[in-house]
Amino acid sequence: MSAGGRGGVRATLSGLTTRGRSFLAAGIAAAICAYVLGQDDLLRVGLLLAVLPLICALVLHRTRHRVTAGRGLTPTRVPAAGEARVRLRVDNVSRLPTGLLMLQDRVPYVLGPRPRFVLDRVEPGGHREVSYRVRSDLRGRYRLGPLQVRLSDPFGMCELTRSFSASDTLTVLPRVEPLPPVRFGGEALGHGDGRRRAPALAGEDDVIPRGYRHGDDLRRVHWRSTARHGELMVRREEQPRRSRCTVLLDTRAIAYEGSGPGSAFEWAVSGAASVVAHLLERGFSVRLLTDSGVTVSGEGGSGHEQAAAAALMMDTLAVIDHSDATDLAGAYDVLRGGHDGLLVAFLGDLDGGQAASVARMRRRGGAVALVLDPEGWTDESESVEAEPDGPLSQQLRVLREGGWTALGVPRGASLEELWRQADRERPGAATLSGRARG
Repeated sequence: MSAGGRGGVRATLSGLTTRGRSFLAAGIAAAICAYVLGQDDLLRVGLLLAVLPLICALVLHRTRHRVTAGRGLTPTRVPAAGEARVRLRVDNVSRLPTGLLMLQDRVPYVLGPRPRFVLDRVEPGGHREVSYRVRSDLRGRYRLGPLQVRLSDPFGMCELTRSFSASDTLTVLPRVEPLPPVRFGGEALGHGDGRRRAPALAGEDDVIPRGYRHGDDLRRVHWRSTARHGELMVRREEQPRRSRCTVLLDTRAIAYEGSGPGSAFEWAVSGAASVVAHLLERGFSVRLLTDSGVTVSGEGGSGHEQAAAAALMMDTLAVIDHSDATDLAGAYDVLRGGHDGLLVAFLGDLDGGQAASVARMRRRGGAVALVLDPEGWTDESESVEAEPDGPLSQQLRVLREGGWTALGVPRGASLEELWRQADRERPGAATLSGRARG
């Protein structure tokens, strides 16, 4: 017998229950006594008692390899505090019925208690289905499985466990808060298409003609311009250029305190996800940027393009974690070359030098900074206004002098209210309001 065979027999015998071991011990003892006393009837009884648990173990050993299992997870991506349903199916592909079955699926503790199910015997060719729900208040990517099935024979002599290798992954996305369409720096956040236009392969027709090139569609010939210029001219095809936005997320570990769903860092991640989703829905070209310089870009609009961009960025934010960086030099290097459009930053605690560095990140277009108050987020009491000469007020002052619309974020603040407040306090908002009233 091979080593693997000996290991399989040993594992099978180790699965004997207390009842099975008792029967085996009683049978061996009865057989020994029958041999000493010369009692054939007692020997038969002893052999029966000893062989019964061994037969049950052998049958169960063969049966466990004829039990298959599968798992279905719906949906595979849920928002924080959302629920997903897991369906388990066990099939008996043997020609013998199974005994009692106990199913146990491995799940991370943050998704809830480990699910266990007890199933009655499964007939030959039959199957059983069970389901359970999982939920998590904390974003992340979690592995479900592998599934373990514990089989028992009808006499309760032996129990064996079979583990399946298949597993599924549940992605818990950060919370997304709906935001109202507002305006920052002259960019219409309610509309992704601006007034500038750029040449493209498809789009609205434009009356500006150009010379014919080999391969151009003859249906695009502009006959009036052809007659005027004396050469073949075709209509240019152009489409609106998308408005652009960069969402900067400060992930430095030293910039935040606390952990868990209600921590400052989780609020910042949820805020970044909300802004990304809001702008993608309105057709913006969005770039997600971290303090270390890591970028993820996506195009908004409608249909598959927007869905793919949103899924990519949400999956990135679902697993993003603290960085070991001590400053925002990586983000500064990315933005130093200049950028168009809106810049929205979610920042943790800043010292004087870091605040000055962030202030220099602004180039053209609107810039909004939401700075989380470290003292307000560590204090369990009601949030109060920042002290005029406190660290947070100094940070906001430096950013505002650099042209930012900077707001402090106290504990439990509403992103929607901050979003509206940033629109009211943006440079030039009061002037535009006065002109509108006039």
